[in-house]
Amino acid sequence: MKKSLLSLRGLLTAAIAIITFGANAQTWDFTTLGTTDKNNLNADKVNWTYDSDKERWGNGLVLSNQTLIANGQELDFTKGLHVSATKADQVRIDPKTGCFTLNASEATITIPSLKAGDNITVLAKCSSSSVARYVLASNVTASAGFSEESAATSKTNVTHKGTVTADGDVTLSTNGGMYFYKIEVTGEGEGPVGPTPSDPDHAVAMNPMANQMMLTIADNSVKYYNTAELESVDLDKTTGKVTVTPKAADWTDEYLRNVSTISFTKGIPTGSEGEIINRGVNITEAKGWLESAYVKWTPFEGATSYNVYVKGGKYADYTRIDRELVRDYGTYGRADMVGLPANVYALKVVPVIDGTEDTASASEATDMSVKAHDRSGFAFLRNAVTAPYDGSGIGAYKENGELKDNATVIYVTAETAKTVTCKVFYDKAYREFTGLQAIMDALQKGTAKEPICVRIVGTIKDTDMDSFSSSAEGLQIKGKNAYAPVNVTVEGIGDDATTWGFGFLIRNCSSVEMRNFANMCCMDDALSFDTQNAHCWVHHMDFFYGSVGGDKDQAKGDGTVDIKGNTRYITVAYNHFWDNGKTSLCGMKSESTEDYADYHHNWFDHSDSRHPRVRTITTHVWNNYYDGVAKYGVGATMGSSIFVESNFYRHTKDPMMISKQGTDGKGDGTFSGEDGGMIKSFGNLYAEKGASSNYTVITHTASADDFDCYEASSRDEQVPASYVTKFGNTSYSNFDTNPSLMHTYTAQPAAEVPATVMGFYGAGRLNKGDFQWTFDNATEDTNYDVISALKTALVNYSSKLVKIF
Repeated sequence: MKKSLLSLRGLLTAAIAIITFGANAQTWDFTTLGTTDKNNLNADKVNWTYDSDKERWGNGLVLSNQTLIANGQELDFTKGLHVSATKADQVRIDPKTGCFTLNASEATITIPSLKAGDNITVLAKCSSSSVARYVLASNVTASAGFSEESAATSKTNVTHKGTVTADGDVTLSTNGGMYFYKIEVTGEGEGPVGPTPSDPDHAVAMNPMANQMMLTIADNSVKYYNTAELESVDLDKTTGKVTVTPKAADWTDEYLRNVSTISFTKGIPTGSEGEIINRGVNITEAKGWLESAYVKWTPFEGATSYNVYVKGGKYADYTRIDRELVRDYGTYGRADMVGLPANVYALKVVPVIDGTEDTASASEATDMSVKAHDRSGFAFLRNAVTAPYDGSGIGAYKENGELKDNATVIYVTAETAKTVTCKVFYDKAYREFTGLQAIMDALQKGTAKEPICVRIVGTIKDTDMDSFSSSAEGLQIKGKNAYAPVNVTVEGIGDDATTWGFGFLIRNCSSVEMRNFANMCCMDDALSFDTQNAHCWVHHMDFFYGSVGGDKDQAKGDGTVDIKGNTRYITVAYNHFWDNGKTSLCGMKSESTEDYADYHHNWFDHSDSRHPRVRTITTHVWNNYYDGVAKYGVGATMGSSIFVESNFYRHTKDPMMISKQGTDGKGDGTFSGEDGGMIKSFGNLYAEKGASSNYTVITHTASADDFDCYEASSRDEQVPASYVTKFGNTSYSNFDTNPSLMHTYTAQPAAEVPATVMGFYGAGRLNKGDFQWTFDNATEDTNYDVISALKTALVNYSSKLVKIF
């Protein structure tokens, strides 16, 4: 047998990128028809007849075990299959119904050159509502279907399964008209399927810190190998064998016909250090981050304070930063400069002794690369009809990352939350308001002229606040009326900014940004976007347990980030959710499909459910890392349309569900008996699956009317209108392929997501925050109870901030 051997040695030491190799399994998905095939069918007026009423093509030839040709080209739709027909129109291609039709008992499909032991699966349905029909298969030992006893009418999709008996062809025949949706052959080639000779294999655990090779197995589980430890990886395309050889061991791992893709991923980006020039003050750490840069130093003898200066970008010369950005943590000093457009910057630290700068002892950190925030998502959609956005920036910042020209900045600490002042244009004149809640309340008048940037320094507890205008949530930000532009940013300074004991209620607001602070032990929801908000952006936040609620499912608090009440054009991105119980409710019961939200690059770190749970709202869920999710990932109800794209699911139970069908239909139901919403899935990756079938998504090719999602073969594939929810009869809106509705973005391959999300520029606060917790995957992947030690640590959390210099 001639072999085609591909060696991947070079990729093991190269600057590693994602390289993907196709699967050995043969699959024909008849639910979609490619553009090239459509063009060739339309061009071939001799051999194919188009029925414009039913939007399908019929073949006009007598066929004898032939490939299907249109316009001189073999159709990709049936590539590799041989078809027979005794007269015209016995073979049809029907993209409207999403199937390949044999329209007579004389028509057959042959799958050539299979091997004994290969597995074959066929999903089909009778074309008649009154006459029961069946599919038979030659040279197959059937385990399900493939018999006269399996005959059914058009009310039932039938999944046929069997094993090829002997080397040779398999021919599918019927006793009448049948719709074929999918044919799948696994185990192509000689011998058994599986890893040989070692079982267990020598794969390692996923380690985002290291460069790794990922082998995606046919069941969508993943095997990891550290590339630094490998000598070679060889792929034999003829036999389908992948051989993994180490550098310094005497084993080899051989995978035979069960590897679908081979991917290479980079380790976590850690950010680049600035160039430190110490002349007196001992700078210990300096880095640029996202539109900010920071510097840390050890206390300088005799210094009572420090002045810190920034240079770079619009700062041609060293310019002093606000004193509130320069803080004392006892054993070290720290300064963070924010509002920096992407560029290269320097920070200079000058000690102050007896009120005078000691310039001779000043030290610098230069060459700090500052990157821009990722402003992808519905929040930034400029052609939004129902809530226009002009591109001037969300909150108090421009889209280039610097403060808006007339923005007011207020710094809030535990000591100043009650006493901080701000002048707001109120009615017809400027008035000074005292206390953070009082300042936010002034926005309700609707006459404020300046954007407001609230900068949190250290920890602010509920007892530190002047008052709360929301008894349920805590701090309220409210506009005068629906979608009122308030232009408010609430941001944390450094890596330790925290709100403790309360959350935020946002109502009637457009242009609100929340970023770079933690929320711990909130009253009810951490963030509640409740009632007619638009163009709001939540990013780089750390969300922890809330207070225990009154319901049995509120042991970890109620919601975390809830979006409801006709709130629209919301982006929730790069956030770290720490074992939250209910992560995000997206919609109540009154919203319309004109409300849009997206979730991207979030780290769902052992959080339990609602990632998100969507009612009615049109939602894009992309490039998130589901890390040990105990209950479910995405939930679709009440007519919603959700595009679930290129997410990485590690040991996630029920990655996506539609109410009362598919996986959710197996049990008592998860979504309060609500009708379903539609999910389109593309490019998602499932790793470290459990033994339960709940870890396997049911796609439309497995069941055309009882599925978890429609699994698209390409990102731009549209879901046919014939696919509807089992309850509610909802079809998918195809918003994601409509440029007038969809936001602009670039999705990463799912394999890249964990390293991005866990990296320096990824989810959560700068430097991953000052509070860390390591979950034991062996127990916490499937546990949805409160972790008592984590709860205690959060309740007892206290800031390390001593003072502002």
